[in-house]
Amino acid sequence: MTQQGGSPPRIGVDIGGTFTDVVLEKGTARYTAKVLTTPRAPEQGVGQGIQGVLADSGVAPGEVALIIHGTTLATNALIERKGVATALVTTQGFRDSIEMGSESRFEQYDINMEKPLPLVPRRRRFAVAERLNAAGEVILALDEAAVAALIAPLKALEVESVAIGFLHSYVNPAHEQRAYEILSAGLPDVTFTLSSEVAPEMREYERFSTACANAYVQPIMAQYLRRLEAGLKDQGFTCPLFVMLSGGGVADIETGIRFPIRLVESGPVGGAIFSSHAAAECGLSQVLSFDMGGTTAKICVINDSKPHTERSFEVARAHRFLKGSGLPLRIPVIQMVEIGAGGGSLAHIDALGRIAVGPESAGAEPGPACYGRGGEAPAVTDADVALGRIDPNAFAGGRLTLDGGLAAAALDRDVGQALSLDPHMAALGISEMVDENMASAARVHAIEIGASLAERTMIAFGGAAPLHAARLAEKLEIDRVLIPTSAAVGSAVGFLRAPVGYQVVRSAYQKISQFDAAAANEILSSMRAEALAVVARGAPGAETQEQRIAYMRYLGQGHEVAVDLPSRDWLAADGGFIRDAFEAAYEKTFGRIISHLDVELVSWAVEINAATVDVTSAGTVGEAPAPAPYAERQLLDAGSGETVSAKAYRREEMPPGSRIEGPAIIVEDDTSTVVSPSFDASINALGYIVLERKGRGGRS
Repeated sequence: MTQQGGSPPRIGVDIGGTFTDVVLEKGTARYTAKVLTTPRAPEQGVGQGIQGVLADSGVAPGEVALIIHGTTLATNALIERKGVATALVTTQGFRDSIEMGSESRFEQYDINMEKPLPLVPRRRRFAVAERLNAAGEVILALDEAAVAALIAPLKALEVESVAIGFLHSYVNPAHEQRAYEILSAGLPDVTFTLSSEVAPEMREYERFSTACANAYVQPIMAQYLRRLEAGLKDQGFTCPLFVMLSGGGVADIETGIRFPIRLVESGPVGGAIFSSHAAAECGLSQVLSFDMGGTTAKICVINDSKPHTERSFEVARAHRFLKGSGLPLRIPVIQMVEIGAGGGSLAHIDALGRIAVGPESAGAEPGPACYGRGGEAPAVTDADVALGRIDPNAFAGGRLTLDGGLAAAALDRDVGQALSLDPHMAALGISEMVDENMASAARVHAIEIGASLAERTMIAFGGAAPLHAARLAEKLEIDRVLIPTSAAVGSAVGFLRAPVGYQVVRSAYQKISQFDAAAANEILSSMRAEALAVVARGAPGAETQEQRIAYMRYLGQGHEVAVDLPSRDWLAADGGFIRDAFEAAYEKTFGRIISHLDVELVSWAVEINAATVDVTSAGTVGEAPAPAPYAERQLLDAGSGETVSAKAYRREEMPPGSRIEGPAIIVEDDTSTVVSPSFDASINALGYIVLERKGRGGRS
């Protein structure tokens, strides 16, 4: 979405584990703020950041047309197991399904392998008699007396939230709805999640897991969003408050309160949209998005300006980023890998005498040792200071002065002495470990989705990413790196590029040889109406775009292929057309088709988005002289282990078309870009920094 000169002011807010980023755009002008997150009351940090951009821009709260908010609060609650006491009510015989899982092993030959514990322990899982068949027909009526009898034990366990998940409720939700009516009457202060509403798809393990996760974070997110909404009103804002969804759209706050699980990756998703927009502007077809903030690093593959999307996601992968080692969620999501590798990630010596980094983070309180706020363990930011990558007097635009002495002392005490390394080499070891962790995560992610990395351009953003991007590119054999303007607050900018949109997914099994057009049209019409209602609340009167996807497979197969289909009513004769579309998608994925097998249509997805303005591509730019460096620093190069002399430039002084040779450092208020000796840097027509490997150039 391009900025228009007369567009009213809008604000994007991204709460991270360490920093809260705020962006205000007014026409073509952009104002940014990066403040320390206030973990005990995140809305306070939001208020500070918003007041900062309002003061800089001269905009009054009443003039703001829209606020879009993304956060990692739901993700952090799941990872840290800091949700509320949650119960599960399920079909008799399925009490342990969320613990048994799919019985697959992510580490086939590890006899000590441990799978993640379910969010709901067995003592808070209850089963009642009821049963539907796969067509939604009642085999055994719901035992309403047994449901009512659960009220007393749920009170005794001080349960704050309840997930209700019955077998085959995605086809017929009547039993779940009746159980909710009975329980809510006796538990008025408890929140409820129905699996038929949060994830109306087959496969009970994933559906029940998603319902439990939604229930686990719902009271926390509802209270937070209500506090934030009230605080904004107190500041004089009258505009709508939207939330960023994991699938890439934005929706109204009521959707976020009802389905907070759809916010689980809302902060990182803004970064993927930011990268997609930059890729479209620069005409890049194959991109690796690299977002490194204060607490985590996020990596996402983008093709043709569209991030890779899925309808399922695993949160809190615990075992070397391996699929299956996290909690499964059945939600529309932009697929990415996220690891505990940020500027605040803490380093230590593990039991084998090796340097280990993360996933623990210093966060905003107390922060890395160099912040001088009580932090003692060395963090990645301390290593970056010791390596000469960060000017202690210019960090965060000079708003926070770092103490290099405290950084060196922490590095020596916790890492250097154990390995007989001076603080500089200890810092290099920490930096190399965190960069290799990110490179490993990127390689695993690429293998899982069948993508190559070496041919891609890396788009780096987040406060710490430009510091580490060149070295990560070296490890991944990537020849070009792009650092857009406002990179340090990229996710918040991405929120302002996202459309108001919503996706609905439902299971509706059919064999294509017996295609029932009337049944398909009925469920698609219902799904379209549900998605339109959400979009209409966020963008009343806006033109909309619709996308339909069918998830299909050959008869007898266990997993589906996503098939894009036109948005129209179906006729009985369209079964052949749908089969042809499936086989084209199947052949593209697997290189062949199986002509003699019937095809099953398992689920539909309908996504409605408010129409957006097309992206305008960047033009070419002539050569321009580079400015004189304002300083020269000694930089410890990770590739060679040698100290090199690096010229320091201010980004705002570098005009489009200018070029400098590495090693160098390009400094701006909220981050710095390290140009390693193997790269040169130039400024393109949009003012974006482009790093290109010497002698090879970049690829698109």
